[in-house]
Amino acid sequence: MKRLTIVALFVLMSCQHRDPAYEKSIMEWRANRLKSLTSETSWLSLVGLQWLAPGDNAISNPPDSGKVVLDNGRVTLVPNPAAGLQINGAPVTAPVELRSDADPAGPTIVQKGSVRFNVIKRSDKYALRIKDANSPARTGFKGLDYFPIDEKWRIQARFEKYPTMHKVPITNVLGMTGDELSSGELVFDVDGHTYRIQPIHEDGDLKVWFVIFKDATAGKETYGAARYLYVDPPGPDGTTYIDFNKAYNPPCAFTHFATCPLPPPQNKLPFRIEAGEKKYGH
Repeated sequence: MKRLTIVALFVLMSCQHRDPAYEKSIMEWRANRLKSLTSETSWLSLVGLQWLAPGDNAISNPPDSGKVVLDNGRVTLVPNPAAGLQINGAPVTAPVELRSDADPAGPTIVQKGSVRFNVIKRSDKYALRIKDANSPARTGFKGLDYFPIDEKWRIQARFEKYPTMHKVPITNVLGMTGDELSSGELVFDVDGHTYRIQPIHEDGDLKVWFVIFKDATAGKETYGAARYLYVDPPGPDGTTYIDFNKAYNPPCAFTHFATCPLPPPQNKLPFRIEAGEKKYGH
């Protein structure tokens, strides 16, 4: 009886330390993550990545829809007028230059039925990213799996700013390396030890703090290459929170056609982070 009382007291104390509002916020984040991942244009719909050579390139999907011409960094769509391609809902029957995902205005999306494609730029190379809303990965999606929510992994960090903006070489899964910008490091403690990670600013946007990391669960419970998360910029006191409960899988966990960035060396953490999204095992 005494032992049962002690166990019951421990469970009660544990429940008292749970924050329902925080748990609700994580569940809402997970719901939004699921909604985004299962949308018609999500990574689950990615079915092809066609690298372009200089000159004429027949479009692989949709088939018989025309060609794209790569000329000194300019990609021009030369459609088959009978193919039924559309841009912004309007038929495309004449040549048109396509913006890539490196353009501040975003890429030009070309669509036919459930299939759509756009140009991406990686280093000095160009490719067509092809998506199909009816892809088997999307229609056969089995759901996401997570570690239990644990507020221990919402960690306060202090920001140590670099004297000048740093260029950080980031290599992707295809072995291509490009420079991203970082304004400093986030310093935090876990189990009495101090660690540092380096966020990067996507497309140079200082309001977006993106963290690519890997920990000791990688290749076991979590995806082997990396996991991702976003961090709010630090407040006036120079601190922010790294919430590993919001860590998620990169697109490469779901498709072979993504070009996922890998973590820089300083973001490879030697301990287990049992929080966030587990690897996709289906």
